[in-house]
Amino acid sequence: MSKKINVLILPSDKTGVGKFRSVDPHIMLQNLYPDDFHVDIDYEPRINDPNFWKKYQIVHVHRNIGVNYDQTPHLIKSLKEMGIIVIVDIDDYWLPTKEHPIHSIILHDKIHEKIVANLRVASYVTTTTKIFADEIRKFNKNVVVLPNAINPDEPQFNQPTEESDRIRVGWLGGSSHLHDLKLLDGFISKNGSEINNKLQYVICGFDTRGSVTEIDQKTGQRKQRPIRPEETVWARYEEIFTNKYGIIDENYKKFLLEFKEQEYVGDSTLPYRRVWTKPVNQYAANYSKFDISLAPIKNHIFNRMKSQLKVIEAGFYKKALIASQVGPYTIDLKHALKEGQFTDGNALLVQEARNHSDWSKYIKKLVQNPNLITDLGERLYETVKDTYHLKNVTITRAEFYKSIVN
Repeated sequence: MSKKINVLILPSDKTGVGKFRSVDPHIMLQNLYPDDFHVDIDYEPRINDPNFWKKYQIVHVHRNIGVNYDQTPHLIKSLKEMGIIVIVDIDDYWLPTKEHPIHSIILHDKIHEKIVANLRVASYVTTTTKIFADEIRKFNKNVVVLPNAINPDEPQFNQPTEESDRIRVGWLGGSSHLHDLKLLDGFISKNGSEINNKLQYVICGFDTRGSVTEIDQKTGQRKQRPIRPEETVWARYEEIFTNKYGIIDENYKKFLLEFKEQEYVGDSTLPYRRVWTKPVNQYAANYSKFDISLAPIKNHIFNRMKSQLKVIEAGFYKKALIASQVGPYTIDLKHALKEGQFTDGNALLVQEARNHSDWSKYIKKLVQNPNLITDLGERLYETVKDTYHLKNVTITRAEFYKSIVN
């Protein structure tokens, strides 16, 4: 029997990106190839103990080892000198734009430069898309694309879509997308009352936790305080998806502005629905709460380097998708309208110059042609079901790992 390849996984967190980029892919690797690989996942590696490292042939790092960015390049070099292959995985561009909530902190601490330093010394870099891989090759030519992938056996990807008399238009995401969602601003009033009466708008992931970090520009000193609910980007998101609370009655508006994490009786039948945040192993179940998924992103380098995870998730849930014709959403998506006629495309794509009009235009099209909602969902599922199945991506990963060790 051939000797197993020992792989050490160092996830960057326990709650978010660690699941998709570090933990789930390597649990699947261990399960599919128990005779070929032994996988350890460690959140607190004994960094300064050579004996800890020497049993591994591959060390897989997401972006950085631990919290010390300055130490990581030296550690990677030491591991390589021991004959260990170090793979640095990265799924987001290293410098967010000025609009991003952590832009100033990254710039102040030069974290973007430190991430690039890690990429330069890595044996290999893995990432999510060919678009991002081409950018990374400026610093390291050994780049392999292992896309984000879904295990459709997970319960969160198997929730039946709720019944409703309304067609539900939903968005699911995190707290760094205010400037992306601003592309939709005013789209509800453009839809008009006749269309809006048939719709429910849904925001998933609502979260008022967190703090505000204030940096003194002269001294560099930071102060933190708890954020007030009305200060959160989620309050701004909600204004966009309710037309500044104009599509709901005063009782519901009063309830929403109390920001209590509790259900409002009958909200599934109302023009707007707020869905609170869920853990990373449950959040995708929110796709069961709507029929049409929106994926607006501004056209800048940070977004162009993003993965197409929203496409993949909507596809596995068979949801119709309206997305920006930008970066990751150009990889798998084909526009389903030509000169006003429906084609064999698998989504509706909004060009950058048409943000002012086409989000509402395409929602109207789907309301007026509800069969297309089902058709687009089925076509998107056929697009993603094999390419982004975690088992298939893991087969590619196993071949890659074997090739670099042998």
